[in-house]
Amino acid sequence: MTLGKDPKPLAAAGTINDHEFTHLIGKRARRLLQLARLFSTSSPNSSYVTRIFIGELLSQSIQLEEFLDAYGARNNRRWSRFRSLTATIKLFADVCYELLHIKYSLPSYQLLPIDRDFAASTAQSLELTREILATATHGILVQAARLNLAVPVDDSAMEQFIEHLPAGRLARDRAMRKVKSAAETVTQLATAYLNLAAESELLNIVKKTDPADYSTCFPDPVSEDNLRFLKFRFHSLQSLYDTHVSETEVEGMDAGLPILRGHVSVVYHLLEIATQLVHYYERHLNIDTGDSSLRRKPVIAPQTLLTMLMNYAIAFAGLYLNQGQSLSYTMLRRYAEVGRVTVPVPCYRGLHVRPATLIAKIVRHYGSDIRMELDDQSYDASLPMDIFRANEKINAKKRRWLILEIGYFPLPAGNLNDRQIQTVILDVVLKLAEQGKLFLYQQPLQLSNEFDRAGILLENITTEIAHLLATGQIDIKTDLTIAFTGDKRVLSDLLLLAQSGYGEDCFGNNIPLPKELAYLRR
Repeated sequence: MTLGKDPKPLAAAGTINDHEFTHLIGKRARRLLQLARLFSTSSPNSSYVTRIFIGELLSQSIQLEEFLDAYGARNNRRWSRFRSLTATIKLFADVCYELLHIKYSLPSYQLLPIDRDFAASTAQSLELTREILATATHGILVQAARLNLAVPVDDSAMEQFIEHLPAGRLARDRAMRKVKSAAETVTQLATAYLNLAAESELLNIVKKTDPADYSTCFPDPVSEDNLRFLKFRFHSLQSLYDTHVSETEVEGMDAGLPILRGHVSVVYHLLEIATQLVHYYERHLNIDTGDSSLRRKPVIAPQTLLTMLMNYAIAFAGLYLNQGQSLSYTMLRRYAEVGRVTVPVPCYRGLHVRPATLIAKIVRHYGSDIRMELDDQSYDASLPMDIFRANEKINAKKRRWLILEIGYFPLPAGNLNDRQIQTVILDVVLKLAEQGKLFLYQQPLQLSNEFDRAGILLENITTEIAHLLATGQIDIKTDLTIAFTGDKRVLSDLLLLAQSGYGEDCFGNNIPLPKELAYLRR
């Protein structure tokens, strides 16, 4: 091939002679096979598992897998296992590199304490990955012999992969960038973290699942697509930090910022590992979708892989995700600007279950202390039942207001029978509805058949209306309001919720919430 000219597509050239392909692969696989021999023959306690060596192993396996795929090795009986083992080496070299990164980065992450020993679990996962790579590299050497591929012998080459790491870091002597304010920066980053945490509930699945049932988590909720999406989001959040916070004065003004960055980073790298392991499970081990050449003779048992995936990568990602949430709440409370907002009571049945739940979800999302005030009483806005408790007071105010309104109606005098009382009540209710003071949710209304004939007519009317309210047949339209006090960021979302009808119209039908409140749907 002449440099500067585009080669013809390999697929367009027909079928390559196997002898010719063996000769071609012999040259392209030479470096990977050399590395495979060095690794497979090394002792478990050797210092060969270094980022230098694993990085080179990863690079060579990526190149060889791409080359094999270009010639269709995946679908060739003679070469399919060689290709699958190359893919295995690539994937677990990638996992190994991520584990090494975590191992050496742990001191700088400043992670908050958890109940499990992350460093020890990382070391165990690293050892398991070493064993998998040792099995895979031995397997590819066996395949190389079967395929008549020469394996270079050069034991001295290992010296170049030994990693000498003197202690210490370079002096931090670059000028720092200026940003607007610590409060604004912290608020932006912590809120972004909380929004992302709300999307990452699947990372808490391990504590809900018995190890014997790990396989039932695939493909829902644990799938390569779901994990890859979360990995991308955490990588974006890490980039947001590095763009707007790193090398700024603010980073040194709030000790929580680099700690939060450490939690973002460790979750990201654990998700990178989890994504690779799920990919391997789905592509090579799953009974429905796996590669038959590796399922027959697997490099790693499916349950062993699932244990590493669930009990290490996803479990620790969930633990550090939750610690990052707690830190974000703490940071936001330090910079909270307290305000007050007054909003109307929901038009449909007041603070019933749906609006009470949405209000509480907003408050819990931010982790702030928000109080709801009605008259002279205060309620915890993070507790749906506490909010719902206020509804009795709202209904009592509605009934008192309605009694005053009914007093303006001319009511018939004298003794009335039950039928006549029904007619008067129905007439009053319909007139109030025409005036826009009542909502009618049911037609025809189901009125009581018997009344207190000895009682005052007004009392019969108000008692019956209370019955209609309790049975959900009507509701009273008023201009009652409630007030919230606390963090202005939370108040902004509560105001938006109220302006959106608390997610329902005056007849209780669902209406869309604005995109700013999308986290409420999760």
